[in-house]
Amino acid sequence: MANGQMRSAVSLLLVLNFCMYAILLGIGGWAMNHAIDHGFIIAGPDFHLPAHFSPIYFPMGNAATGFFVTLALIAGVVGIASVLAGFDHYRSWDSSSRPAAVSSALIAWALTVLAMGFAWKEIELEGRNVRLSTLLELASSMLELASSEIKEM
Repeated sequence: MANGQMRSAVSLLLVLNFCMYAILLGIGGWAMNHAIDHGFIIAGPDFHLPAHFSPIYFPMGNAATGFFVTLALIAGVVGIASVLAGFDHYRSWDSSSRPAAVSSALIAWALTVLAMGFAWKEIELEGRNVRLSTLLELASSMLELASSEIKEM
C-alpha cells in the first residue's frame, strides 16, 4: 500500500516538475530572444562600446539579468532531462534506475539554486521587468518542489 502511494506522489511531482520547467524555459526563452533582438548592434569598426558593456547584455532588468536568464535556461534544460530520468525510474520502479534519477535531480536542483542566487542579486539591484519577476517567483517555487521530489525518491 505504501509503495502505491509513493508511486502516485512521484508521478504527481514529475508532472508538476515538467510543467514548471517548461514554463521556466518559455519565459527564459522569451527573455533571451528579446535580448538578442533588442541588444547592441555592432556596426563597423568605428563603433565604440559603452563603458559598462557586458557580453550578456539584456535591454530589460539590470546587471544580473543576463546571468540569471542564462543560468535559468540551463537549469530548465537539465530539469527537463531529470524529469525524463525520473519518468524512466517511475516506469521500471527498481533500485537500478534510482541513482540516475536522483543524481540528475540533484544536478538540476543545484543549477536552479545557482540561478536563484542571481535572481536574489537581481532583486537586490532592483529595476526588473514584470515577466522577469514571474521567472524569479517560478525559480524559487521550483527549488521547494525539487527538494521535496528528492526527498520522495
